[in-house]
Amino acid sequence: MSDTRTVTDGIPAQPGPSEAEFARGSEEPVSGVDPLDADPAEVIAGAGPLARPGERATVRLRDGAEEDSPRYAPEWLQLREGADAAARAQELLEPLRIRLADLPGRTGGLVVHDLGCGTGSMGRWLAPRLDGAQHWVLHDRDPYLLHFAAVASPRSAADGGRVSVETRRGDVARLTPDALTGASLVTASALLDVLTREEIGTLAAACAGAGCPALLTLSVAGRVELGPSDPLDAEITEAFNAHQRRGGLLGPDAVTEACEAFAERGATVHVVPSPWRLGPAESALTAQWLRGWVGAAVEQRPELREPAERYLRERLAACAAGELRAVIQHSDLLALPRPASAAS
Repeated sequence: MSDTRTVTDGIPAQPGPSEAEFARGSEEPVSGVDPLDADPAEVIAGAGPLARPGERATVRLRDGAEEDSPRYAPEWLQLREGADAAARAQELLEPLRIRLADLPGRTGGLVVHDLGCGTGSMGRWLAPRLDGAQHWVLHDRDPYLLHFAAVASPRSAADGGRVSVETRRGDVARLTPDALTGASLVTASALLDVLTREEIGTLAAACAGAGCPALLTLSVAGRVELGPSDPLDAEITEAFNAHQRRGGLLGPDAVTEACEAFAERGATVHVVPSPWRLGPAESALTAQWLRGWVGAAVEQRPELREPAERYLRERLAACAAGELRAVIQHSDLLALPRPASAAS
């Protein structure tokens, strides 16, 4: 599954940018035109679902597939981290803690595999909420982001236990039970909806084969509530959802498919809503999300371009004035397979 590994206690051995360099943003150029011709200076490359030339990849799911374009820019991941942290379903932590406490071999600490880790936001959120020593294995295809994720990883668990980090570059769609040997938990954020049915089956099979729980958060649910409402809301949502399903990806169908895949392999599955709730305090995130959301809808249905230009201008103006509220629905999934000893 992986072609490069770096083991660290939180400070990576491989060269790469510092946290300050990350904060300044990518050195790569922002490409041509923002969705619907907005000012490129105001736009984060890769914000939302649109990929553009010159953007850094965070997750490339399939080796050698030119059509598998980069999904997100690092600046977008940094901008959304606060909303992600607020949205993740806290109620899934208790059943997860109970399962982890009962794992055989727990005396050696937890081993957590974070798939498509990006800048490491999942580890920063979850590691301080779990007890005991932890070793996080961070998977991504972008060494720049792996470096930052390792540098910015937490150093201690909820009870003061030590947290260490290992980075791996590789193809997360090729996960196998062997790759999860010794794993206590698999995590991912905003990953399921960019997988195919076959890839979700592969993930479920790997976790079930290893008897390893999976906490898979912030999958797109395909529902958006904007206030004040606009007659074009439903049409933009429908076009965006169709865009997310292109090329065999599951988009808003991913959580349903994952529930079925894990359940078929004997896992107990919990699903809880994890919506972004965006108001005036999150206006920068809302504006970037709007551009990506509307841009994807127009890419899917070019005939929407003219009304969408008006729609986006008005929405961005309301956002800047602190008058726009947005609830963007996601789902968090916790799958608890039978322990490996029971499964075998």
